Amino acid sequence: MKKRVVSLVLVTVVGLVALTGGLVASMGFDGALALVIGGKDPAAIEVTKAAESPTGDVEITHSSDEGAVSIIVTPFKEIIVNIHATTATGRQTTRFLKLNAALVYDENMPGASYIEERKPFVRDAFQDYLRQLSERDIQGSAGLTVLKAELLRRARSVADSDAPREILIADLIVQ
Repeated sequence: MKKRVVSLVLVTVVGLVALTGGLVASMGFDGALALVIGGKDPAAIEVTKAAESPTGDVEITHSSDEGAVSIIVTPFKEIIVNIHATTATGRQTTRFLKLNAALVYDENMPGASYIEERKPFVRDAFQDYLRQLSERDIQGSAGLTVLKAELLRRARSVADSDAPREILIADLIVQ
C-alpha cells in the first residue's frame, strides 16, 4: 500500500512538472508567471481587416512595453503545380499540388516596404520550389514543416529582408 501511494505521488509530481514546462514553453516565463500569480494582463492584440487593401491583407498590431509590433498577413493567389509521384506498382506519375498560403511579415522591419511589390517574385520562387517536389517530400508533419521552412527561406531571399516571419498554409491538397 505504501509503495502504491509513493508511486501515485511521484506520477503526480512528474505530471505537474511537465505541465509547468509546457506552460512556460508556450507562453514564455513572464506570461506563465502572470497567469499563475494573476499579474498584469497581457497586452491587447487588435486585429483589423485593411478596408482599402484589395488584396485582402490583414494587419495585426500588438503594443507592449517594448514597443509596437505591426504584423501584416498577406495571402497569395492559389498555386497549382504538377509534382512527381510513384504508384504502388512503382510507376512514375504526376499529381497536382494545390497550395493556398499567406505570408506573415513585420511591417516595422527593414525592407518590409518592398514585400508587397516583390510578392509576384515570391510567388514565382514558391512555384519553382514546389515543382521540384515529389509526393513523398510533403508527407506527414515533418514534410509540412520542411515545406514551410523552405518557402519562408525563399520569401526572405526574394524580399532581401528578415521581415517575413512565417508562412501560413490554409490548404495543401495533392490529387
